[in-house]
Amino acid sequence: MADVYFDPRLSELAGASVLVTGGGGLVGSRIVAQLAACGAKPTVLDRFDAYPHPVRDLFRVDQHGARVVLGDVRERATVKWLAGHADYVIHAAAYADVAACTRRPDTAFAANVHGTQTVLDAVMESSVKRLVFVSSASVYGDGTPTEDSVARFAEDQPLTPISVYANTKLWGEHQVRLMLGGSGSEYSIVRYFSVYGDPQIPKPGSHSWMVPWLALSAHTGKPMRLNGGGHQVRDMVHVEDIAHATILALVTDQAAGQTINIGTGIPTSVRRIAELVAAHYPRAAFIETPMPEGDPRGGYADTRRATDLLGWRPAITLTEGVNRYVNWLRTTPGAVPDWFSAPTTAALAA
Repeated sequence: MADVYFDPRLSELAGASVLVTGGGGLVGSRIVAQLAACGAKPTVLDRFDAYPHPVRDLFRVDQHGARVVLGDVRERATVKWLAGHADYVIHAAAYADVAACTRRPDTAFAANVHGTQTVLDAVMESSVKRLVFVSSASVYGDGTPTEDSVARFAEDQPLTPISVYANTKLWGEHQVRLMLGGSGSEYSIVRYFSVYGDPQIPKPGSHSWMVPWLALSAHTGKPMRLNGGGHQVRDMVHVEDIAHATILALVTDQAAGQTINIGTGIPTSVRRIAELVAAHYPRAAFIETPMPEGDPRGGYADTRRATDLLGWRPAITLTEGVNRYVNWLRTTPGAVPDWFSAPTTAALAA
């Protein structure tokens, strides 16, 4: 972990037990690593089925987690026992693929609604100081475009989710407030914008996670697909920055009872992301494809709360983050999943 993430404000977590549901995934594993670096004792609860083994091994969960539990957030006895031994909880476990949630709303409900309720029940019966609920900018839907035709999302604006995934996240936000507001456990809600960073890889049939989709396509000699022409806007936040902000929400007094956007405040079109990737692959090609169901036009974060309440600003620019991802692809054997075609000599020429 880069020295930039050393934060003396997190010193109060030294020795604290932190349960991280979904701690074996991309974001969760970075949260666990940063918790361990500041002296906390993170406990990981995860099904470990979101990523294939060759990539998942790179998350180093066993190295950073004080306790690693293979389990499901719907397992009431397991969650109750773990919460009962925790000082803090970060609930990051979710079925987080927009397209997959649209295809399987029953699975989305089981993981994101039933699982969240199980965690909340356990926290209510524990002495947990604070729970951070990981939500998503998808709860905003398409929002209202501004004069420059790009929507800026502020935490107190009306929410109009347009996907099953977004619906489950909005329900989770409401339920956290209903159950923990006025209880013995504090809460904070963080709305992630578009998270990226190695070793993130896309899933078959998904249209989420633009950086890995575009980079893997260029890396393997496939054209980069621009759904809807690539005019959608995303606020791209590196996973290391996301993890840092989440942990700050766990301990910052001003964050108690608050909902906070975690984004850069910079709107970037999907086409622009593709252009940053293409700079590494001179023979890269683009292809325009139809807009998938549930894919929002997007927008960018109003970041004033993150700055004012958390004292947080992202440290990694999109250009730097894309460079890191492409370098990871080029230097990591087995980074390309089996279902992607083998790299071609032409695509790899730089």
